Amino acid sequence: MRARLAWLLGIAAAVTVALRALGRRRSPVVDAPEAAVDSRADDLRRRLAESRQLVDERASFEERELPVDEAETDPDERRRRVHDEGRAAVDEMRGAPE
Repeated sequence: MRARLAWLLGIAAAVTVALRALGRRRSPVVDAPEAAVDSRADDLRRRLAESRQLVDERASFEERELPVDEAETDPDERRRRVHDEGRAAVDEMRGAPE
């Protein structure tokens, strides 16, 4: 059993060494033309500026949001208030005196 394990580990080590050696022999990737590099960089800068603008818009939107800890906690009170406002609106539309 130990002999098989040693044999498998030896093969794995040999394969690892061979793959590393082959990886070092490969020629480096040919550099892209300068225009392509510049256009990609400009495109990335443009997209980053757009995303910053979206983050700023979201932050200004969230500033107007009511924080959860300041929200009403009693649903029955809110329900009563909403119904009272609705009844007042209906009475106003019907022309009923208040």
